[in-house]
Amino acid sequence: MTPGSYISLTKREEVLALAAKHQEKLKAMGVKSLALFGSFARDEASPDSDVDFLVEFDDRPIGLFDLSRVQFYLEDLLGRKVDVGTPGSLREYLRDRVLREKICVF
Repeated sequence: MTPGSYISLTKREEVLALAAKHQEKLKAMGVKSLALFGSFARDEASPDSDVDFLVEFDDRPIGLFDLSRVQFYLEDLLGRKVDVGTPGSLREYLRDRVLREKICVF
């Protein structure tokens, strides 16, 4: 199957398994590590929930294009709206919660 051919996923385990299955493609995009957080990580997702990922990139310089490319790839893969952020982009008031609830994909 290719990205975009999947039905919208609703369970944490499904999201984690599918993202992990595409680890090599994501690494080719410069992703060093990927972690799930938010309602899917807490297993509280509703049909309208987006999927939140914390992304760390390898040592090469990254820009908005790189972040958007990963976001769109994951949206096509999961069939849901995806939000991606980097550890450096986390707002102070969210940082502890995100780091506490994150689930490492790879």
